[in-house]
Amino acid sequence: MNMNKVVALMLAVVVIVGLVVAGCAKPAPAPAPAPAPAPAPAPAPPAGPEEIRLGFPCPLTGDLAGFGESLAFGCQAAVDDVNKLGGVFVKEYGRKLPVKLFIVDEGSDSTKTRTLSEQLVLKDKVHLLHSPNSPCFLVAPVCDVADEYRIPNVVGGGPAESWSTLRMDASPPWEYSWFSGFAIANNPHLPGDPRYNTPGYTLDKVYLNAMNIYGDQTNKKIGNFAVDDPDGISWYVLFPEPMREMGYDPVGIDENLGLFPADTKDYSSLISKWQDADVEILLGNMRAVAWATLWRQCHQMNFKPKMVFVSEAGLFYTDIIAWGGDLPNGINCELWWSPDYDTLGYGDTTAHSLGQRWLEETGEPMTQGIGTGYLPVQILLAAVEQAGTLDSEAVNKAMGELDIETINFRVAFDPATHISLQPLFNGQWQKTGGPDIWNMEVTYSDFDFLPTTADFLFPIPYD
Repeated sequence: MNMNKVVALMLAVVVIVGLVVAGCAKPAPAPAPAPAPAPAPAPAPPAGPEEIRLGFPCPLTGDLAGFGESLAFGCQAAVDDVNKLGGVFVKEYGRKLPVKLFIVDEGSDSTKTRTLSEQLVLKDKVHLLHSPNSPCFLVAPVCDVADEYRIPNVVGGGPAESWSTLRMDASPPWEYSWFSGFAIANNPHLPGDPRYNTPGYTLDKVYLNAMNIYGDQTNKKIGNFAVDDPDGISWYVLFPEPMREMGYDPVGIDENLGLFPADTKDYSSLISKWQDADVEILLGNMRAVAWATLWRQCHQMNFKPKMVFVSEAGLFYTDIIAWGGDLPNGINCELWWSPDYDTLGYGDTTAHSLGQRWLEETGEPMTQGIGTGYLPVQILLAAVEQAGTLDSEAVNKAMGELDIETINFRVAFDPATHISLQPLFNGQWQKTGGPDIWNMEVTYSDFDFLPTTADFLFPIPYD
C-alpha cells in the first residue's frame, strides 16, 4: 500500500471517530429564559394641596358681634382639634391634610359679605365655606357665592323657614349650601327620621309650651313684634296660627301691628296700642340693640307684660348685660346648644370640655354660640372624608348623604330641603347672685338629655 493511501485511510478513520463521538455527546443545554420584568410600581397618589382651606365670613364687630365672638371661638376650636389628630384623611391623596381656617370680619354689614366671601374663594382659594349662625341677611350673600363658585357651604343656624325662602327664591335655588339649625314651625324631616314630628325641634311649640306653664294666669293676649326683614317676617307670619290653636290671641296681627322697619327708634305708638289692647305677653324677634330701646320705652311708659319671649336679642350674655339694670330679668329666648350635652367633638373634646375651654381662655360667662361654631366644621370635614376628595361636586354630594353624630347631636340633611334640625329648649335669663349676674336657665325641655335647670320665672319682676 503506498503512502498516500495510508494517509487517506487514517484521515477517514479520524473523521468517522469524530462523528461517532459527536453523536454520542450530550446536547448543550438551552439558554435560560430571561427573567420576567418586575411589575410596574403602582402610581403614586397625586400630590394634591398642602391643606384643606375653610373660609368663614363672621360678624366680629357691629350689632351682631355677640354672635361672632363665640362662633369664631367654636370654629377655631374645631380646627385646632382636628389638626391635633393630624388633619383629615383624603383618600385621593392617600394622606391626612391639615385644615387652615380663614376668618374674615364682615362687621355685621351684609354689603361687605359678598365681597369678602368672593375674596375667600378667589384669593385664599378656600375649598369650603361656613356661613355663621346669624340673621339671614348675612347668610344669603355667602350662599350666593357658594353656588356661583361651587363651594360646599354649611349655614350654622337661624330659622330654617327664612333661609329656605331665600334659597328657593334664588335662581336657580342654592345647591351648594346646607342648613343645620332650628325651625320656627315646619319640621321637614320625613317618616323614618327620629326627628319627624318629634317635639323639641320647632320653636313655636317650645315657646308656647313654656308659655303654657303660666298661660292660664294671663289673659292670653299676645303682642307680636318683628323687624320687616326675612327673619322677622318668618317669626311674625308663622307664630299666630299655633298661638290660636293653643287658645292665645295674637293682637292686631291682621293689621301688621308690631311689624316695623329695622331703623325704628320710637316705639311709643306701638306700646300704646299694646296697652290699649291689654296685652300681657310679648313674643317676637329683633336685634339686641333695637330690643334694648323698645324694652326701655316699655318701662318708661309703665307697660309691664307678664311674659316676654324675644329671639335673637336675648341669645348672648354680652348683649343682654349691655341692656343695663334688671332689664334682662325673666326674658325668654331660644337655647340651641349647651355644654351639658353628652356629645363629642374631635379627639377627647366633649361639649363640657369645649365649654371649659371657653371659660378658661376668655374669662367670659358661658355662651351657646361656641357649640354652633364647632358644629359646621365637623359637618364639612365629614363630607370631605366621606367623598375621599376635595372635588367640590363630590363633597357636595356627600353632604346630602351624611348621617353623623356631632357636638350638637345627629346631623342628616333632608335631601330636598337641605335642612337638618337640631334640638331646642326655652332659656330664661335669671339672676345668679354671683359674679356673673345673669344665667340662661333651661325652663322648658322636651328631652331627657337636658332637663330643666330652674323653675319658670313668672311674672316678670319689675321691682
